[in-house]
Amino acid sequence: MAWNFGDILDTIAPVLPGDKPALIHIAKDGTAQIKSWAEFDARSNNLARQLIERGAKPGDKVAFYMRNRSEYAELLAACFKARLTHVNVNYRYQPDELHYIFDNSDAQTIVYGEEFADNIAELKQRLGKVGTFLEVTAGTPANDFADRYEDLTKIGNGGALGIERSGDDQLFLYTGGTTGMPKGVMWPADDLREAQLYALRALGEVPETLEALAAAIKETGTGAGPFIPACPMMHGTGLFTAIGNMMNGGCIVTLDNENLDPHAIWKAVNDYKVEQIAIVGDTFAKPMLKALEDEPGKYDLSSLVSIISSGVMWSLEVKRDMIPHMPQAMLMDSFGSSEGIGFGSSIFTADGEVKTAKFQIGERCKVFDENDQEVQPGSGKSGVIAVAQPIPLGYYKDEEKTAKTFRTINGMRYSIPGDFCTVEEDGTLTLLGRGSVCINTGGEKVYPEEVEEALKTHPAVEDALVVGLPDDKWGQAITGVITMASGESADEAALIAHVKDNLAHYKAPKRVLVAADAFRAPNGKADYKGATSFAKQELGIAS
Repeated sequence: MAWNFGDILDTIAPVLPGDKPALIHIAKDGTAQIKSWAEFDARSNNLARQLIERGAKPGDKVAFYMRNRSEYAELLAACFKARLTHVNVNYRYQPDELHYIFDNSDAQTIVYGEEFADNIAELKQRLGKVGTFLEVTAGTPANDFADRYEDLTKIGNGGALGIERSGDDQLFLYTGGTTGMPKGVMWPADDLREAQLYALRALGEVPETLEALAAAIKETGTGAGPFIPACPMMHGTGLFTAIGNMMNGGCIVTLDNENLDPHAIWKAVNDYKVEQIAIVGDTFAKPMLKALEDEPGKYDLSSLVSIISSGVMWSLEVKRDMIPHMPQAMLMDSFGSSEGIGFGSSIFTADGEVKTAKFQIGERCKVFDENDQEVQPGSGKSGVIAVAQPIPLGYYKDEEKTAKTFRTINGMRYSIPGDFCTVEEDGTLTLLGRGSVCINTGGEKVYPEEVEEALKTHPAVEDALVVGLPDDKWGQAITGVITMASGESADEAALIAHVKDNLAHYKAPKRVLVAADAFRAPNGKADYKGATSFAKQELGIAS
């Protein structure tokens, strides 16, 4: 059989208790809006029909421009049911960056949160491909060209669509990657579901058919438990884990916070008996740990089964300090990317520790050297990790980059995003990092070239390089190294503010340092190694 997420939802909804919560959204004041599985099913069915009536056809793209909220999951279900393609939009983007995603993805529908109405209004005249705008708002839409999202969920009787779907129906995940502009990773539904099941099979038996899934849920009577995507659902970690919970009849708990609020997360675990949380490494784990240490014993965390992390290193020291607060839980690192799931995993429990960056290699994975030869365990050689099918089709409208990342070696097609590692004698992986200058800051991938160009548009800047330096909070801190134009001057704060005026704020440097000479080779190529050494020396960071 071929998996399709719309078919899964149609199958499991009737066997779940209708009053079981499917979506819980917690406001800043602590009040919660709860939607049952019966409501979730009916509303997403109505929404799916209305998107189709407004011109959306199978395969058309729907851009999700909103923070974590119940509507994200509800719209996702509607797209699965209507055979429409999810397109994630980074809500931190500035208008020109947003336009690139909307245009590159060929979005037919844009659904946006009311807080982003001004950006949509600014871009409206440049979005000729878009046929439908929906605004998620409690009141009247700020833009008169947009329909109110909530109204569409109430039109109809809530019944299933009764359409034939395919395992080839797609989901797009736009990723920063390592070079160039963001790229849309094309995941067929069947491949994404199979990739997720590979990871679950390692933990025990899983239902292999729709009928078996329905029977398993009916037998338990409840389905999966409550889950908090603490990281944004617009990124792969939050999105893929939320889909996994949804497809097992779970409950997605979201919080109305623009920034990470550790106490709000722990209170939600306490109040709603949350079983799983998704985070992005130490960027999330460190402040969450501090909240527990500041008020030990305040929250009942006994319901937690696991915390899963991906995207940024989750250090052994933080796990070691966190586990006493939830000794029954598994702290799980998942080594994967937008381009592939199941590279490796690392599980930390009260009974055992695993070193930072050390992963059990997935059964579909191999590590290849620069000559496409498999790296042997214990050889001490480094290579890039590759995961075999099921994997994405490639990048949307980018054959060149698809060919570089998705390659066939010895007759097998692999996804090779560029993560370097070594293979130990016992077969475990030690992750070394990306073999490029891409900066991973707080779970966000940032291209140095993009920030460099923004710095160089300032009249006082002659040249600029941007590097990532080790940082406890961000993983890597974006750091600019510039040379000044003759006779010009500018202070550091002004240069950082200038970048923020042109790019999403998280892309702005934390520090900007002035060098006497540009770090470039005679042929003009950037000397990132030299720039990094200079920045570390200037800031007193040990090499």
